[in-house]
Amino acid sequence: METSTFVYDGDCAFCTTCAQFIERRIPTSARVVPWQFADLAALGLSVAECEEAVQWVGADGARAAGPDAIAKLLAASGPLWRVAGAGLRFPPVRAAAWPLYRWVARNRHRLPGGTAACALPQEARERLYGPSGRPSAEA
Repeated sequence: METSTFVYDGDCAFCTTCAQFIERRIPTSARVVPWQFADLAALGLSVAECEEAVQWVGADGARAAGPDAIAKLLAASGPLWRVAGAGLRFPPVRAAAWPLYRWVARNRHRLPGGTAACALPQEARERLYGPSGRPSAEA
């Protein structure tokens, strides 16, 4: 793989807002891509993994999820962001980051930028809205 990839849920407005912040404010050579448009097989990821947490696949093949993926993204960024990434990898911070990440993931539909679709698993979203994201005739 030529470049590292940070994968997020493109169906979630909260996640998309965070990804847009990354693209605007965090200088990184990593690709930031919604999993719905990523070649998951080439990245070695599954839909279930991507629905559960953001994912990092390094150019070297190293993988990480959740706050560990965020730490990897920050470590591959500008100098100030690398410090933040190192802080996120510090064991006491990392231990606190995982429960906080899980809380945010469970409640992202309630956070600024979140929508009701953020709360639904992909299978339920497709059943209700179809693969195009528009409501189906059956809904």
